[in-house]
Amino acid sequence: MPAEATLTTPQRKLLIVEDDPGLQSQLRWQFADAYEVLVANDRESALAQVRRHEPPVVLQDLGLPPDDEGTSEGFATLEQTLALMPCAKVIVVTGHGDQQNAVRAVGLGAYDFYEKPVNTDILQLIVSRAYRVYELEEENRQLQKQRGSSPLDGVVAASDRMLQVCRMIEKVAPTSATTLLLGESGTGKEVLARALHSLSPRAKKAFVAINCAAIPENLLESELFGYERGAFTGAVKQTPGKVETADGGTLFLDEIGDMPMSLQAKLLRFLQQRVIERVGGRTEIPVDVRVVCATNQNLATAISEGRFREDLYYRISEITIQIPPLRERDGGCRILLARTMLERFAAQHKRVFRGFSPDAQNAIERYRWPGNVREMENKIKGAVIMAEGKHVTAVDLGLPTDEAEAPDLNLREVRREAESRAIRNALAYAGGNISKTAQLLGVTRPTLYDLLEKYGIQFDKEKEKEK
Repeated sequence: MPAEATLTTPQRKLLIVEDDPGLQSQLRWQFADAYEVLVANDRESALAQVRRHEPPVVLQDLGLPPDDEGTSEGFATLEQTLALMPCAKVIVVTGHGDQQNAVRAVGLGAYDFYEKPVNTDILQLIVSRAYRVYELEEENRQLQKQRGSSPLDGVVAASDRMLQVCRMIEKVAPTSATTLLLGESGTGKEVLARALHSLSPRAKKAFVAINCAAIPENLLESELFGYERGAFTGAVKQTPGKVETADGGTLFLDEIGDMPMSLQAKLLRFLQQRVIERVGGRTEIPVDVRVVCATNQNLATAISEGRFREDLYYRISEITIQIPPLRERDGGCRILLARTMLERFAAQHKRVFRGFSPDAQNAIERYRWPGNVREMENKIKGAVIMAEGKHVTAVDLGLPTDEAEAPDLNLREVRREAESRAIRNALAYAGGNISKTAQLLGVTRPTLYDLLEKYGIQFDKEKEKEK
């Protein structure tokens, strides 16, 4: 039995990059018992092995063809290996007394170095230790991932407004309050609805979503409430609806603003009494479900135009959460979100990028993102597939480069702009009254006069004299 277990346990992979056939054969034989040994004799074959097998430990000679006498190929191989697998432990084998190149290799990210002539016993010890360190680091990464995982992990909340949204989600989730999520299309309303469910006591029950705008009016009622056999042509068996399916869990009604008026009355009755009747049925069925609604419409306008019931609005908006569009999320939120997406999609497609180029970062910050998070997701997904360099550019993203001018991050200029704007706002709020403006700003009148002069802000001096 133990022998079978040993045979089925996958061996740890070790890549040996060595162009000397004799030494390559010796090392391969030395490590064959404990590792699955992969070999390569130049940069191209080494990188092919890294891409295909992702070996945790690499044993690499610095003198590789076509630069056998130098180290340029060896250093290039080291850098590109670590670019493909940043967590890999690369042990560099150098010539005797070649301390300078050994130090340089470690500076570039090599785990350790070993000087020729090779003593296989010592080399085995170094490789074994490298594996142990890799395994400990991998275990730590997995633990960090598990500890940090939360339903809100996918929400990048660098801006104050998004932080406020996340705090509201965390407060509301443990309750059964009917919640209304308001925001433009693509802002992540369903992601937040799922977070509400996952953070609630109902997390182990079903999360059932239905898009009220995507289903024809004549089918929406049966989709929501189910139907009895024979209720209409084609109703060959009793079928529960989405509301029943979500019993004990959460029902997410997306695009609630598009629900037909006839159905709004039935939904209101369900929210008030927590019972439903299937289409064609006469039996009242009690359902325990938490309802979360979302819309990109202005419901106040819909109510005034007679397209949405006011009483239903008050039922579904016990808690209302306004989700800001992407263009209004400050604090570097857009670039942080873009980097998170780039990392995720690159991993899915097994590609490695060093990040965004400067023009791409500037374009991401300045673009208006009319399609919000969904648009950003699509653009980055496409860029990951199409980009040819190590950095994703504005062209790869399909963003206008004329908007890729670097943002003004000079602290002094930002402070001047903010101070000037605050003074103008306070002056307008105070109706031109200097004393009241100074009081609002928390400065003295002489200081305010100095600031008005400094920023060239005009005010009615004659009117001020009269006061």
